[in-house]
Amino acid sequence: MSWWETLRSGLAAIRAHRLRSSLTVLGIVIGISSVVLTVGLGQGAQREVEEQIDALGSNLLIVSPGSSTDSSGMRGGFGSASTLTYADATALADAEAVPDVAAVAPTTSGSVALVNGDTNWTTSIVGTTTDWPDVRRRDLAAGRFFTIEEASAGAPVVVLGEDTASELFGRQSPVGRTLTADATRLTVIGVLSSSGASSTGTSEDDQAVVPVGTASRLTGNTSDNVATIYVEAASESTLTAAYQEVQALLANRHGVTTAEADFSIATQDSLVETANETNRTFTVLLGGVAGISLLVGGIGVMNIMLVSVTERIREIGLRKALGAAPRVIRRQFLVEASLLGLTGGIVGILVGVVGAQVLPHLIDQTVAISALATVAALATSLALGIGFGVYPASRAARLTPIDALRSE
Repeated sequence: MSWWETLRSGLAAIRAHRLRSSLTVLGIVIGISSVVLTVGLGQGAQREVEEQIDALGSNLLIVSPGSSTDSSGMRGGFGSASTLTYADATALADAEAVPDVAAVAPTTSGSVALVNGDTNWTTSIVGTTTDWPDVRRRDLAAGRFFTIEEASAGAPVVVLGEDTASELFGRQSPVGRTLTADATRLTVIGVLSSSGASSTGTSEDDQAVVPVGTASRLTGNTSDNVATIYVEAASESTLTAAYQEVQALLANRHGVTTAEADFSIATQDSLVETANETNRTFTVLLGGVAGISLLVGGIGVMNIMLVSVTERIREIGLRKALGAAPRVIRRQFLVEASLLGLTGGIVGILVGVVGAQVLPHLIDQTVAISALATVAALATSLALGIGFGVYPASRAARLTPIDALRSE
């Protein structure tokens, strides 16, 4: 029997038991589509993180306060203390002290309720300096950022995030309009371009950016402390040097050694690694579930082929009596098992591709289909058909003509 005749015979055997074959294929479809979507989710999350990091800049240092300890001896995490000051940021902006630093943007943060007539919206408020848009690589969709004079005077001006502007003004342009924040009237001078979520998961489009002095009045924080200091290195190649200079200067100002530093410095590389590690864990967990689905699908293929061998014992006996070699019988059942696996793989990939288009609208997460993962999934489905079809095919090939003919 030629390969073409074997293929036609296999298709005929599958069509003869459509329901049973369809249920067997379904197990492989679930497993393959799960693999495609799992890898797609992992790669989509990684791509989003990389885009966020690229948007922030590969030469950015993020300086955070150290940990705090309460009266009971309980220690908070990094960032819970108030160890960084506006004076620290000013010192870091000194080109002679830290020559590899290009710009510095200290920030304070809090929450404020903004009111526009009958509309109100509570958002996070960011107090900072004029270097903030350059250091954070944020563009303006409309208007302008505040000037050095406005920053020095703590002028009542505000730049809104895109979502904040939309919540307060709808489709109207907010530039030039006024808002009320805790009895303080603020003039909207600009709207930031959309940036999405930050590497920490918070929205970068729902915030109000004001001068440091203005933020102090709105939040009631009259101290010189800042929540974060963003430091931009002169270039990516000088990032390490800038890191060491910032670390040494702050340790000297705070009267501590670098080993006892009451602050922490993070680079974009560390944020990327942390995010990717989380994504890898997530992908492995989902991949394990998908692997179990594939295993179940493979067992289904073996089961259906064993049933097929049992049902077709007389056919096998007749073919062997007519001179069919064991390898021909083995090939027949392997082809049928391979067709089941391959069909499940193709349909599973199609389901995964469709799911990749629909899923982002349901969970707000990018799904990036990987060509390599798709090819690997197809190869896996074919391997499942062959691998789990070997035993039933070998069992059929071992039957002797006389045993097969008298079994009925």
